[in-house]
Amino acid sequence: MAGHTENSIRINAPFALVWHITNDIQNWPDLFTEYARVDIVERQDDTVRFRLTMHPDEQDRVWSWVSERTALREVRTVFAHRVETGPFEYMHIRWRYTDDGPSTVMTWTQDFTMRPSAPVDDEGMVRHINANSAIQMDVIKKKVEEAARGWAQRPELPYRVVGLTDVAANRRRGGEVRTVLSPATVDATSGFTGAAIIAAGEQIAEHYHPYSEEFLYLVRGRLTVDLEGEPVPLEADQGLFIPIAMRHRLRNTGQAEAFAVFHLGPLAPRPELGHVDTESPANTATSVER
Repeated sequence: MAGHTENSIRINAPFALVWHITNDIQNWPDLFTEYARVDIVERQDDTVRFRLTMHPDEQDRVWSWVSERTALREVRTVFAHRVETGPFEYMHIRWRYTDDGPSTVMTWTQDFTMRPSAPVDDEGMVRHINANSAIQMDVIKKKVEEAARGWAQRPELPYRVVGLTDVAANRRRGGEVRTVLSPATVDATSGFTGAAIIAAGEQIAEHYHPYSEEFLYLVRGRLTVDLEGEPVPLEADQGLFIPIAMRHRLRNTGQAEAFAVFHLGPLAPRPELGHVDTESPANTATSVER
């Protein structure tokens, strides 16, 4: 008999915000507690194929597999399946979103069959998925609702005020990046703005933006920005324009914390297309020359 699970949670946030955050696959390591890394393999229209790598388990084993996911916003549904099935004969996944005005109900459905050689049978995997889904859904609910607090209390006003600490910090590329004004926080349609806080000796790993120009303004501290490998020094009260698709790395080469404000625009067609990492933070030095 095949395994089947269905788990739901109500998130006190509008559908647009819930959809944006939970389908931003490249940022899943910041959303889920179990995923250490996401690598995009291929994208085509609404479908993305990607490799998920988990944190080591109790036996220090690292599990990794390729999945494919199609997100259909117009019907508020995501269809996914494991390409590399591992211990499963097959694994089919469906996420459904029910728009309930100020809140959103997110439902995860999984249908699968375990291989005879798998360490657990269908019933055992059902118990495991149900227990883990409850944990992850609760984590996601808290993080999305934290982001939702950045939305204005009076939505009829044509503006919204969001504080730096109203949004979660993204430390995946190094430093501390907080995206303050964005489609997720204020339903922006043309770009996003935020701040990068980089401690002395730290850096933000090299990446580029295939669809967006970046405007960087250093408020305090000192940075060296590597543009296609060419170091460009940046002092406080200086701005830097970074063209579309130009590789860049931010290094704090001063003695104190650096605080920079950034704006990117136009938006990528989908959130996961906005950044392309060209190096892993784990493979970059934690200290830099001054």
